[in-house]
Amino acid sequence: MSRPSWTTVTPLLALAALVPAWFAHPEGIVLGVLAILLVGAVLAAVHHAEVVAHRVGEPYGSLVLAIAVTIIEVGLIVTLMVTTDKDTSGLARDTVFAAVMITVNGIVGISLLVGALKHHLAVFNPEGTGAALATVIALAVLCLVVPSVTTSQPGPEFTGAQLAFAAIASLALYGMFVFTQAIRHRDFFLPVAPAQYTPIVADAAAPAAGGSGTSGFEHEPVDLDEDGHADPPTGKAALTSLGLLVVSLVAVVGLAKIESPAIESGVAALGFPHAVVGVVIALLVLAPETIAAVRAAARNRVQVSLNLALGSAMASIGLTIPAIAVASIWLDGPLELGLNQLQTVLLVLTAAVAILTVVPGRAKPLQGGVHLVLLAAFLFLTVAP
Repeated sequence: MSRPSWTTVTPLLALAALVPAWFAHPEGIVLGVLAILLVGAVLAAVHHAEVVAHRVGEPYGSLVLAIAVTIIEVGLIVTLMVTTDKDTSGLARDTVFAAVMITVNGIVGISLLVGALKHHLAVFNPEGTGAALATVIALAVLCLVVPSVTTSQPGPEFTGAQLAFAAIASLALYGMFVFTQAIRHRDFFLPVAPAQYTPIVADAAAPAAGGSGTSGFEHEPVDLDEDGHADPPTGKAALTSLGLLVVSLVAVVGLAKIESPAIESGVAALGFPHAVVGVVIALLVLAPETIAAVRAAARNRVQVSLNLALGSAMASIGLTIPAIAVASIWLDGPLELGLNQLQTVLLVLTAAVAILTVVPGRAKPLQGGVHLVLLAAFLFLTVAP
């Protein structure tokens, strides 16, 4: 009988450790062990999300991981806002903005850099990627920039009616994009073979459900695994991974909550602005996306990397803002969503560069480097505004 793998043991061990730690106040070595289990749970979540993704195929796989990561983010933000006594009025804004900057600059940048360095050019479908980017920009401006220029409520806040509208609009935009990506125009989001600009599909004879089966490219069967023989996991294996993915996500949210006081204390001890806490949270919850995106780019499937990055940015806004809007019903204190001038400039610059990156449908290492420099600027100016 074979021994269970670490990807099976780690989530269960992390969940088992979470239960007693939740009712205690761990410190020192115990806190360090929990941090190691947290990292292990994140890596296990990546593995199980990829197993499920392999079973359901693209672009559903990217969608599964993006939503899974966003559940981590939403759960962590709401938990911190409900349970902490400290000022969390800007936590949702800081975390969501950090998620957008990390995904659009960090994950996109490193994916393009890895893909282009390893395969000469990073090739993707500009139609699908452009649609995703347009949705991300619309959501970011509506939910993070508009609150700073409205006049009904003083400060960077929405009124109750404005917050409700933003939440409904966010869900509508996200829902329309998911319908476009997963049903109507699925072929726009499939990996592209660089030589022929051919979408990589599991069965070229069967067009995407609800789609026309064409996207301006000639369909041609290409091996999904690039090894000529690997088959998708069985239904039982996929369901097992789905269950372990849920366990991993619960463990990540719970352990991150336990680690959050240490994160806040560390940020304060270093003299950094409180917004850095949101950046740390975003870096933590986006670790699965980043690892999966780099792996895909190394396999010359940059479209999957961009699906992951932009899908996560979109879900981060489109699902977090409605969740926070609902949570605000019983939360006390203000909810600041509007960005300041520096953050707005960085967002506008990121949007402009991302548009220029997406339009050609292929990228050189330079484009990846530009995005990574923008990420470095964001991180540096968050610490030293």
